[in-house]
Amino acid sequence: MSGNIYLRRMELVPDSAEMDYIENQKRTCYNTGIYPFKLFADRGLSKIDFASVTIFYGGNGSGKTTLLNIIAELTGVARHSAFSGSPFFADYVSMCRKETFGIPEGSQILTSDDVSDYLLDVRALNDGIDRKRNALLKEYRDRRDGLYERVSPLENYDEWERTRDANQQTQSRFVKQRLPKNVNLFSNGETAMQYYVDRIDEDALYLIDEPENSLSPKRQMELAEFFTSSAKYCGCQLVISTHSPFFLSLPGARIYDLDDDPVSVKKWTELEHIRDYYRFFKAHEAEIEAALEE
Repeated sequence: MSGNIYLRRMELVPDSAEMDYIENQKRTCYNTGIYPFKLFADRGLSKIDFASVTIFYGGNGSGKTTLLNIIAELTGVARHSAFSGSPFFADYVSMCRKETFGIPEGSQILTSDDVSDYLLDVRALNDGIDRKRNALLKEYRDRRDGLYERVSPLENYDEWERTRDANQQTQSRFVKQRLPKNVNLFSNGETAMQYYVDRIDEDALYLIDEPENSLSPKRQMELAEFFTSSAKYCGCQLVISTHSPFFLSLPGARIYDLDDDPVSVKKWTELEHIRDYYRFFKAHEAEIEAALEE
């Protein structure tokens, strides 16, 4: 896949530098862990070479989200929600190195928390709109029933106009004129999909954490096509953490298997997660074929 590459390489803290840093620590909290030190060097991951689409694949605790946060802090891309690393996170980032070709101003990290917050904001906005709609419906009925004090246009034009409209307009028109359109996109999946479409513009670096959350397989396929077009035609560079087959199969993506020891670059068809899917569907192939013929 062709596309712009703004972040070319990142060098993580080498094992020798990690050992020197740990030896120099005198903090009592060392015994509770020194994350993110010792997370990657012990598995042979010392550097990452980026493509126009780079994917970090792995299970929970493999470090794929941590890598996105390290890149975000190292490159200074915009964040939309608060981030709190360990007491050692800033020190780790300061010891990493990057090779870039100018990180565009619009670059950003899009996390699962960002999408969740967006969904909650949409719900809250819709709740407010729904409450206002109910109030307007009651006002319409009350004005038609003469429960509001009659005033002349000279006394209070706004009140007079509302009563006039209630008597001359349908209930639907009366409400629609005074109510913003409901922004609900019918489902969490469609709303989450819209979040990415609204956030991702041309010519920028985007760090995207587990975009499959809240998305059905159909929506994941649609978003995968959007990611492909963004990288191929719109000058976007994407770094994605995921275990979804729909994103792992993005054309030309460079995939780092964080479950492998040492960490390695693989084709999506070589990932154990994908092969598990294949074996499962292969075992049920006859049932699926029969259902498709119905």
